[in-house]
Amino acid sequence: MQVANRVGGGGATAMNYIMERRGDPHVVGVWTSLWMSLPLVQAEARSQVTDMTAIARVAIEPAVVIVRGDSPYRSLADFIEAAKARPGQVRQSGGSPTARDALVRQLLMAHTGARWAFISFPSGGERMSALLGGHVDMMIAEPAEIREQVRAGRLRILATATATRLPLLPDVPTLAEAGFPINDVIQARGLVAPPGIPEEAVAFYGDLFRRMSEGPAWAKYVEDNQLQSAFLSPADTAAFFRDYQVQLRDVLQTGGVRLAR
Repeated sequence: MQVANRVGGGGATAMNYIMERRGDPHVVGVWTSLWMSLPLVQAEARSQVTDMTAIARVAIEPAVVIVRGDSPYRSLADFIEAAKARPGQVRQSGGSPTARDALVRQLLMAHTGARWAFISFPSGGERMSALLGGHVDMMIAEPAEIREQVRAGRLRILATATATRLPLLPDVPTLAEAGFPINDVIQARGLVAPPGIPEEAVAFYGDLFRRMSEGPAWAKYVEDNQLQSAFLSPADTAAFFRDYQVQLRDVLQTGGVRLAR
């Protein structure tokens, strides 16, 4: 299998490439949740994941709310109260305005009435450096990104942005348990193919990735990277796309994001 990165446009270039290969069963693409939010907020994003051939959802990436180890915020409630006391002065580092960290921020602000700044950086390393350097106060990240810093005491986890507690973080509350029952913003990954490929190709790929998700190598990869294995068949993945776009539309509207369609 050859891997070709199609970078640009927050995923739009890769999405357009998949759509342009209509009927080609020899091309698959790795999708992220951004592929579902992008067309909702960018009028020029002409390709939609719901128009592609769904192959599989394979993993969900949990997230955690973190601060520096020497931060005065011992809980998420502490952070929220500080943001209420000093509107716009408390800062969060993040990525794209439609990525999960930004959406969770919008939902928390809508739920609590607090307001804090969102400082966007192009890479995870820059976001982390801003937090560790004291330039921002909070960040939402994947557990695998921060585990060594947590062990060293340089970072503290306030809550998990998940529906249930993470097995590796049994003492860390979820957002709901911390007192903030907002909608769960899932960040998932999986595979799609161009529209119009033969049904036998869909069945082949669906079975291939089902077997992969049941194997020991995948189990180790999921554990090492602190992911949640979450395989869905092609039909169930297509249903997930439809349902999640409805949920995303509601999340974006709740957060005050202007929709393009």
